[in-house]
Amino acid sequence: MKKTIAVLISVLMMLSVLPAASVDTQADWNMASQIVQDIERPQIPTDYSVNIKDMGAKGDGVSDDLPVLQQAIDETSERGGGRVIVPEGTYYLAGPVNLKSYVDLHLEEGSRLLFSPNPEDYPTVHSRWEGTELMNYSAFVYAYEQHDIAITGTGTIDGNADSEFHSFTKLQKPDQNQLRDYGFNGVPVEERVFGQGHYLRPSAVQINYCQRVLLQDYTVTNSPFWVNHLNCSDHVQVDGINVDSMFANNDGVDVESSTYVVVENCTFHTGDDSVVVKSGRDYDGRRVGRPSKYVVVRNNDMGGEDGIALGSEMSGGIEWVFFENNIMRDGVSAVRFKANLDRGATCKHIRVRNMDIANFENFIWFQLNYPGELGGNFPTIYSDLVFEDITVESISGNLFDAHAPKGYPLQGVTLQNVTIKDAANNNLTLENVKDLVLDNVVVGDQVMNGHLSSI
Repeated sequence: MKKTIAVLISVLMMLSVLPAASVDTQADWNMASQIVQDIERPQIPTDYSVNIKDMGAKGDGVSDDLPVLQQAIDETSERGGGRVIVPEGTYYLAGPVNLKSYVDLHLEEGSRLLFSPNPEDYPTVHSRWEGTELMNYSAFVYAYEQHDIAITGTGTIDGNADSEFHSFTKLQKPDQNQLRDYGFNGVPVEERVFGQGHYLRPSAVQINYCQRVLLQDYTVTNSPFWVNHLNCSDHVQVDGINVDSMFANNDGVDVESSTYVVVENCTFHTGDDSVVVKSGRDYDGRRVGRPSKYVVVRNNDMGGEDGIALGSEMSGGIEWVFFENNIMRDGVSAVRFKANLDRGATCKHIRVRNMDIANFENFIWFQLNYPGELGGNFPTIYSDLVFEDITVESISGNLFDAHAPKGYPLQGVTLQNVTIKDAANNNLTLENVKDLVLDNVVVGDQVMNGHLSSI
C-alpha cells in the first residue's frame, strides 16, 4: 500500500492482500447512454385534450370527482388517445384512478388529487406486494396491461395524511406471512386474495405489466407504501418527479422486474430508500422469472433512509444497472445491496460513479444475510460491481460492510477513485468476499490500495 491506515477487517477465514488493479468502465458507460437512447417513448396523440372541469369536475376538495376523471380517461383512450387535463384545484377521489392506453394524465400547476382515506373505496386488483404477486387493494393511480401512458405536469398526487392505510403497518404481519406462504407453495395468484378485511397497504402509483410509460414532473406525498412502483414494465422514463413522503416503506421509486428504465432529475425525501431495483421474492420471483435489466438512475437528489438499493426481493435477477451523477443526503447507508438464502438468482454488472454523498452511517453495505423466513438454500451471487469517482463527506460507521453466505462469496467488487473526507472508524468488514479491489481509496489524508479476499 502507498500509505497504511488502521483497518479493522472481520473475517471468518484468512485475509489475503495483493496489489490493486483498476477497471476501465468507459464501454459500460457508453452502454448506459445507449440504453437511455433506446428507451421507447409513449406515442400519445397531441391533437386532442379534455379539461375535466369542462366535464363537470368540481375541484373543491369535497365533491367526489372520480367519476368525471375516470370518464375522461376512458373516453380519451377509446377515441384513440390524448391529454386529460386536471386544472388547479383539489379533486377528492373516492377510489383509484385507472390509467388507460394512449392517455396522458396531465396535472397542471396547483392541482391536487386527494385520495379517499377509506380502504373500502379501493377494489381488489392484480398487484405485487414485497415481491409476491397477489390480488390486493388497488394503487391510487393504477395501470395494468396498458401501453403508451403518461402522468405529467407539476400537480400533486396526495395519498392523504389521514388515510386509514397508514395504520395498517402495525396490523399487517399475519397477512404478510400468509402471502409469503402462498408464494412459497405456488398457490395460484387468483387465489391469493387480500384487499378488504386485510392489511397489506397499496402503493401510490403502480405501473403493472405496461409498455412505454412516462412519469414526469409531478409530486407524490403521503403514500401508504412504496410510492412509485414499476412492476414487470418495459421502456419507462421517470423524469423530474418529486417524492416527499415519510411514512413506513416509502421507497421513492421501485423498479421491479422491469427493463429499459431511466430515473433522472428527480428529488426524493422519503421514509425509506430513494431508488430501489428489485425482481420478485423467493420461489414466486423465480416463477415469474423476469429480471430487472438495463436500468439507468442519474442526476437525482436523494434523501432517505438509504440512498440506492438492490433487493432484497431480487429472485428474478438484476443486471446492467447504472447509478450516475446522483446527490445523496444524510441517511443510514448510501449504498445497500441485499439478499439471503431464500432468494436465489444473480446480481451482476452494476456500475456506480460520480456520486456526491453527504453524511451516512455506512458507505457501502452488502447485506447478503438479510433476514429470511424459509431457511432456503438458494444463494444469490453478486458479482462484477464497480464504484468509482465518488466523494463522501463523512461516515460514522462502516466504509465497507459485506456479509455473504459460506461457499457463495461476494466477488469482483472494485472501488476506485473514492474520497471519504471524514470517517470515524475506517472499518472494512469482510465475510466471504473474493476479489475486492481498492484503488486510490482516500480516507482523510490516507490512501488505501489493495486486492482483498476473505475466503
